[in-house]
Amino acid sequence: MSVSTSVPAHPKNNAKIAAVSGFVGSALEYYDFFIFGSAAALIFGKLFFAPGPSAMLLSFATVGVAYVARPLGAVICGHLGDKFGRKKVLLLTLLLMGTSTFLIGCLPTFNQIGMTAPVLIVALRLLQGLSAGGESPGSSSLTLEHAPDGKRAFYTSWTMSGIMFGIVLSTLVFIPVASMPEEQLLAWGWRIPFLASAVVTVIAFVLRRLLEEPEVFKEVKAHDEVVKVPLVTLFRHHWVTVLRVTAMSLFTIINTIINVFALSYATSVVGVEKGLMLTVIAVANLAAVGMGPLAGILSDRIGRKPVFLSGLVLQMAMIFVFFAALTAANVPLIFLTGIALIGLAYTATNAIYPAYFPEQFPVKVRYSGMAVSLMFGLLLAGFAPVISELLIGGDKANWVPVAIFAAAACAVSAIAALTAPETARTPTPLLGLKAAGSRHHAPSALAADKVQA
Repeated sequence: MSVSTSVPAHPKNNAKIAAVSGFVGSALEYYDFFIFGSAAALIFGKLFFAPGPSAMLLSFATVGVAYVARPLGAVICGHLGDKFGRKKVLLLTLLLMGTSTFLIGCLPTFNQIGMTAPVLIVALRLLQGLSAGGESPGSSSLTLEHAPDGKRAFYTSWTMSGIMFGIVLSTLVFIPVASMPEEQLLAWGWRIPFLASAVVTVIAFVLRRLLEEPEVFKEVKAHDEVVKVPLVTLFRHHWVTVLRVTAMSLFTIINTIINVFALSYATSVVGVEKGLMLTVIAVANLAAVGMGPLAGILSDRIGRKPVFLSGLVLQMAMIFVFFAALTAANVPLIFLTGIALIGLAYTATNAIYPAYFPEQFPVKVRYSGMAVSLMFGLLLAGFAPVISELLIGGDKANWVPVAIFAAAACAVSAIAALTAPETARTPTPLLGLKAAGSRHHAPSALAADKVQA
């Protein structure tokens, strides 16, 4: 008797549809999520908080609020996704993000309603966080399960390229907005990117409806193997993997340090023009959009670890070079180092994790495992701008502690990755089973129906 490790034959267009919908859906949803970061760095401190030296710190803190809600969103969406299916949950996250973003654009300011204004914006930011907690883990899990063996990293990388493209869109939208006269910008101009999310949401929702549930999940349901409480199973049999993936995801602080803290540092401390700095961020993230699938192809060929770890080492070095270029206000060097840091180093790691992280978990708890681990790791990323602001203290030009903080997080991710199994060659039905270390998770009906005499 032998067990086949092959997955059910998938129509080729299923993987392509999943990849395209993952790209577009993630791009449009994270457009909503990241326009908040740009607004927090440039505008919200003046609009939603009492004037004073703490206004910018409080504005940065609203960025982190969403990352507090993301683990809760991960738990809820992971449970629903593993129990009822990936597609339904992805539609829910999209509607939640679009609605909360649109309402942010309708909010009255501190001058109009006082302390109610920051309360409302924090509440809506929490809803954004709940949505984001289920978005990329669900999209990654769904695309991974549709993708053929040997191309999983390539197909899942499009989800991350979509997120980076969402950052590009959100940044490009803020370039003309930030260049408006101050009076018009603060009066109504800042609302435009948020109100435009209504159109964005409709487009993404229509596309997501084309998705189908992966065959590997359908078989779990067909054999009545859906776990009743995925979170219990996850922490009972996969708690070590949860801790490992959480640590592996700490490198994501690079994203918020560049897109939020560095944006504020460059414009308010160094004196770089807002439009120029937003263009740097847009160009660097656009480079990441193109590099993501290439990193995925490389990872499918040589393995997850070499690409993932190489990106981390490069980030640890480039974060110092980037801040040095910023401080010198050397525009060509800012562009070059920004592209090298985000478009190459960060992308080498970032584009791999949508395959590498969910591959650590079996299908029954994959959505929950990916979501919970990633979102706990992203908590540090959410508060990285606040921590960075506190690290520089009164010496606003002292960027070195911030760079050390970022490099240290990457080092922790690297150490955790060294202890993780290489999954590039593991057949999809067997992903995460060896790591469980118990007969409870031995290949069951999902593979048993492929047993051959």
